[in-house]
Amino acid sequence: MPSFKWQGKNRQGEVIRGEMEAANAAVAVLNLRKQQIVPLQVKPEKGKSVLSSIQFASRIKEKEVAVFTRQLATMIDSGLPLVQSLEILANQQENQKFKDTLLAVKTEVEGGSTFSDALRKHPKAFDDLYTNLVTAGEIGGTQLQVQHQRLIRSMQGTLDIILNRLSQYMEKSIALKKRVKGAMVYPSAILGVSVLVVIVLLVFVIPVFEKMFQGFGAALPAPTQFIIALSNFVKGNILYMVAGLIGFIFLFRRYYRTQSGRVVIDRAMLKLPVFGDLLLKIATARFTRTLGTLVSSGVPILDGLMITAKAAGNKVVEQAIMKTRVSISEGKTIAEPLEQSQVFSGMVVQMIGVGESTGSLDAMLNKIADFYDEEVDATVAALTSLLEPLMMVVLGVLIGGMMVAMYLPIFKMASVVA
Repeated sequence: MPSFKWQGKNRQGEVIRGEMEAANAAVAVLNLRKQQIVPLQVKPEKGKSVLSSIQFASRIKEKEVAVFTRQLATMIDSGLPLVQSLEILANQQENQKFKDTLLAVKTEVEGGSTFSDALRKHPKAFDDLYTNLVTAGEIGGTQLQVQHQRLIRSMQGTLDIILNRLSQYMEKSIALKKRVKGAMVYPSAILGVSVLVVIVLLVFVIPVFEKMFQGFGAALPAPTQFIIALSNFVKGNILYMVAGLIGFIFLFRRYYRTQSGRVVIDRAMLKLPVFGDLLLKIATARFTRTLGTLVSSGVPILDGLMITAKAAGNKVVEQAIMKTRVSISEGKTIAEPLEQSQVFSGMVVQMIGVGESTGSLDAMLNKIADFYDEEVDATVAALTSLLEPLMMVVLGVLIGGMMVAMYLPIFKMASVVA
């Protein structure tokens, strides 16, 4: 754990100094205040800055948060106090950054902060969905007691239920991402190998054939001339092509970060053949699963739609959800503005309408999410089975076509000699 040098004033107004270990500077300041010391300066101890920067650079994975959530729900359900549960789970973490985050949350809860407020101070680990669900669990189960002239919060009421729902949501979300990424690994690998093989042929192999053909004294076949010209172009401009590709990726990413750019690109992606349908199904599954989890946990529908819109993953879908939120605030139902957006399918709109009218919106949203999870699985399987032979055919045509074009003069010479 990082060590900090501090300087502060005690109750008598005297300036005192010392060292302490803490998860971060904020926790060190909080610990000083608990000792009734007014902090004047808190800085990392010399020699620790490199280690601290390395720990800061480590990333907290969604899977780590999901496992922590499941374990915390089990501990709270077993009657273990929240602070003790956080300390136990923090000490089990292999990721130092996540460990420091949990220790900071534990310290803030000990100091009188609510669990959700403590989590909100670490948005890189716990997003809005997470903190709002925890808030709903605290509201449902908070009991206030005054002991030793300070506020102690007992949050064992419905927090374990909320955490179980949250862990289930995260596990299903991770599984969905894993299935989609896994399906794209093979086609991406084939495409990468294809591009690499073609570049190697054009830069290194074709020039050898070109030198061999220079002494033929006869006109080369058109396919051979084309491949040789392409090889010369690639050899002479390879650096410009690489620079142009890097520049295009850089400009594309900058444009995508703008509001208008995200709308244009996300709308175009939804219109792609096959892939567009898959992206819409993924967005629908995410939207219904997230909103269903929020509604079933007691989060107000307007707050739920705000959080869901941010987690949609597609700007077009996000805009449709935000328009729905505005319409609901004006007294309309959810189904009506969703239908007007023309983003979601008629089945989704109708099932949400039925859920609203029967008072079982959360259950209906989760059913839709389960259905679209299965649809995503089926689409990914079909796409994979389609892409694998297609990529092999493309690879065969490219490489085979180049080889045939280079051997045509040899075949032609052999036929003349015969």
